Amino acid sequence: MLEASSGGRLFSVNPDGSDKKVVVTGCRVPDGVAVDAAAGHIYWTNMGTPPENDGSIERVDLDGGNRATIVPVGITYTPKQLHFEAVGRKLYWGDREGMRVMRCDLDGSNVETLVQTGQGGEDRRDERRWCVGVAVDPVGGHLYWTQKGPSDAGHGKILRAGIDLPAGARAAERRDVETLFEGLPEPIDLELDLTERMLYWTDRGDPPRGNSVNRSPLDPPDGRRTPEILLTHLMEGIGLALDPDGGLMYVTDLAGNVYAADLDGSNRREILVLQGNLTGIARAVLPPTGTGRRDD
Repeated sequence: MLEASSGGRLFSVNPDGSDKKVVVTGCRVPDGVAVDAAAGHIYWTNMGTPPENDGSIERVDLDGGNRATIVPVGITYTPKQLHFEAVGRKLYWGDREGMRVMRCDLDGSNVETLVQTGQGGEDRRDERRWCVGVAVDPVGGHLYWTQKGPSDAGHGKILRAGIDLPAGARAAERRDVETLFEGLPEPIDLELDLTERMLYWTDRGDPPRGNSVNRSPLDPPDGRRTPEILLTHLMEGIGLALDPDGGLMYVTDLAGNVYAADLDGSNRREILVLQGNLTGIARAVLPPTGTGRRDD
């Protein structure tokens, strides 16, 4: 599943770029997308009109039917990357101008703020506080997120904390937050390969470290984390989806391209080009329709 923010639409394609189908139109600057194939649902975030507090999260069936808003305007400010956590049956997202990492149940109830990096208009103007990418490790018990910083400024961070707030703690005063990387060009979306215990991310910043896809072990034995640059020369890379079983990654950029590559960055190829400003991407093995399986 792919999102084009410039056209306000959500569409699906096969892994080779074939059989493109528009699933949803009329979205208000869509960004993150997640699929619960077993339950037959697609979820996505609408950024709304930054810097207005008018973001939302919507859901549709796999065929685009039964569209519903599950997190209405006024609850999340500018929701960005969306993560479906299948074990706990929760949705997690980064709220950029809201300066938060949030989650809710799959019907939109029980909205929680897990991380709060600032309060009010003055803090909101500090892009170092903006939370964008998010990923969850239910086995290790960690929540990961990016704070991207100003464009190309080298103030980006990747952080992690426990999935749940510690007893008695507040989202703005957590003591279990660990900074994994800092001084990054402009980190955006995150993905985890939980089998190989690897963290992947896109970076929109300037070359040589920016406009790239990177990875690092989640728990290096020597404690040292050095980003391994896998792909470069993206046109402002945003979305990232992994297929660990197939050994593949899929990446979108704002120039409207979708790339496929092996997990080590080799065998890079374009599977779609010039599709508008592409943002989020999610991979899902969908139930068979007619003959054969569709892998979007």
